[in-house]
Amino acid sequence: MTIINSFLETLADLARESGFAGFLVEGGWKNIIMILISFLFMYLAISKGFEPLLLLPISFGMLLTNLPDAGLYHPEFWDYTTVKEAGGVVNDHYINYGNILQHGGLLDILYMGVKLQIYPPLIFLGIGAMTDFGPLIANPKSFLLGAAAQGGIFFTFIGAAVLGMSAAECGSIAIIGGADGPTAIYVSSKLLSKADDIGVGTIALAAYTYMALVPIIQPPIMRALTTKKERSVVMGQLRSVSKVEKLIFPVLVTIVISLMVPSAAPLVGMLMFGNLLKESGCCDRIAKTAQNELMNIITIFLGTSVGATTRADKIITLAFGKVILLGVIAFSIGTACGVILGKIMYIISKGKINPLIGSAGVSAVPMAARVSQKVGQEEVPTNYLLMHAMGPNVAGVIGSAVAAGVLLSIVQV
Repeated sequence: MTIINSFLETLADLARESGFAGFLVEGGWKNIIMILISFLFMYLAISKGFEPLLLLPISFGMLLTNLPDAGLYHPEFWDYTTVKEAGGVVNDHYINYGNILQHGGLLDILYMGVKLQIYPPLIFLGIGAMTDFGPLIANPKSFLLGAAAQGGIFFTFIGAAVLGMSAAECGSIAIIGGADGPTAIYVSSKLLSKADDIGVGTIALAAYTYMALVPIIQPPIMRALTTKKERSVVMGQLRSVSKVEKLIFPVLVTIVISLMVPSAAPLVGMLMFGNLLKESGCCDRIAKTAQNELMNIITIFLGTSVGATTRADKIITLAFGKVILLGVIAFSIGTACGVILGKIMYIISKGKINPLIGSAGVSAVPMAARVSQKVGQEEVPTNYLLMHAMGPNVAGVIGSAVAAGVLLSIVQV
């Protein structure tokens, strides 16, 4: 009988210590919902092709972090603490990384690359190595369209502030309007702490959701703001760009933007460094590594670690609903600002510029440029707007990085 009782007690202990018991505690139902949401995102990534390279790692990280007692991610390790540094300076944004290295789980270790702002600049390195800035160099006016499309960021920043959100939350939500996932993660990881109602994972989910929905969100806005005549404009062929121009461009952009907005230097600098590797012609092995192996590795680390932050207590909240709503507003306003400036340029150029290319000023490369071409070809099937739209599109990548730097400067003052 003693053996039987001991066996039963052992089974009871195993049941209490198992992850299944975690679903039965208060709030455990939220973990179940988050796991179901992770299944939904896996489906969207695999079956529907919605940003699969990042949505699939994020969704699996979401699954792992919401399994009770898995020990892969500990949100309590990421609380800011107040310490006195040399000279008596008080630092109230200190994270004990030593404790994380000693006691953290796998996803805690990987998430250090997000909090230390390592992964997003390395992603920008790979993007730069894959990007051809030729269309932007050939038509410098595209810079204006890329800048205009960032208008959604700043309008939403003001709107979120009016709603009573903290400066850190305003900046993190507003950057979603740039339709650039790595930039959104970079800004939110710098600004947000546990004291805020939203987390980095919340921002990342919203950003990549809207990036995936570009072909659905943008066309109605583009059609509503343009006439059939404007959408039918066939633009002339772009001039050829010399190798010297392509070599000078990344160096010049790095210097100018870093001096104007120092906070944007990590993103813009790595973006342009990757592009210089590509255009130099003497670093093919490094350029290909940045485009492929490095990009793929960092994407896995970034996606799974950001997914780990999507804990139930951060996602199943009213604050998450605000993020989703303000995010779509930011993205829609950004698209509208680009198209409106495109209309102004259409008038100034006496009908030589198709305003549809202004919508590509958001940073979703090359999807936004493809949407511009698709909407244009609905009116004129032979119209080829893709290369013209790529100018504002890559300008939008630079613009979102600059906007990130501006937001960081404003919020951290």
